[in-house]
Amino acid sequence: MQYKPFLVFLAKFVGSYAVLIFVYNAYLKSFDANKFEADGFTKMVAAQSGFLLKNAAFDFELGDAKDSPSVVFYVRSKAFVRIVEGCNALSVMILFVAFVLAFRGKFWTTGMFLIVGLLTIHVLNISRIALLTAGMFYYPEFKTLLHDVVFPLFIYGVVFGLWVLWVNKFSDYAKSF
Repeated sequence: MQYKPFLVFLAKFVGSYAVLIFVYNAYLKSFDANKFEADGFTKMVAAQSGFLLKNAAFDFELGDAKDSPSVVFYVRSKAFVRIVEGCNALSVMILFVAFVLAFRGKFWTTGMFLIVGLLTIHVLNISRIALLTAGMFYYPEFKTLLHDVVFPLFIYGVVFGLWVLWVNKFSDYAKSF
C-alpha cells in the first residue's frame, strides 16, 4: 500500500496524542476549578518564572487569583499578569511527545530525546513567561505583539526545530536515507 507509512505515522500520532490528552484532562479535573484552584504544574511554572524575575530584581508578589484558576503576578499591589493553565506549556509538550513517538526510534534514544526536549521546552517556557512579564511591564504598548505573536512563535519554533532534529538525526526514519 502506497500510503501505509503515512497512515502508520498518523495512527501513532493521533493515538499517543489522544492518550496523553486524556491523562492531562484527568489531571486537570483533579483540581477544583469552581473554587478557582490552579493546577500544581501551573503553580510550579509561575513560581519558577517568578524566581527568574526576582533574580533580575523585578519587584512583584505571586498570589492565587480570586476569580479564576490561575496564579497572578502582583506589581505594586495590583494584579499585573495572570498565569493560566495554558501558560504551563504542557499541551505543547504533549504535542512534542506525540510527534516523537510517531516517528519511531530506538528505545533509549527516544527516551533521552524526550527528556532533553521536555526539559528544553520547560526551561524556555519559564524564560518566556519571565521575559514576557518584564516586557509587558516596561513596554506595555507591545503587550499584544509580545503575547500573541513573538513568544508563541518562539516556543513553537523551538518545538519545530526539535522535531526536525529528531526526524533527521535520531529517528529510525533518518537511518533510511
